[in-house]
Amino acid sequence: MPTYATLVDLVDRDVQNAQELATIWGEIRTEFETHGAELRDSYAALGEYDFLIVFETDDSEAAFKSALTLHRHGLEGNTMEVVDTDDFSDVVDEI
Repeated sequence: MPTYATLVDLVDRDVQNAQELATIWGEIRTEFETHGAELRDSYAALGEYDFLIVFETDDSEAAFKSALTLHRHGLEGNTMEVVDTDDFSDVVDEI
């Protein structure tokens, strides 16, 4: 399964408290599953972005739907496909 990472910025999200923000992760996980995606990890981050979300999907269509799910919940971010560094060396060897 391809793996994707989204760097999320909460600039435009009106969050009343930390508990409210925590409740959306369950909703997002459920919605991801309906798209054929699995939420692997989510991290709070310091710096330019507020969260890092890592998920796996069956295909790029599921990745698009998952990115739109995040957007619908007010989580604006940059989603990109990522490759494990161990697997990356195999890709480089093929070139």
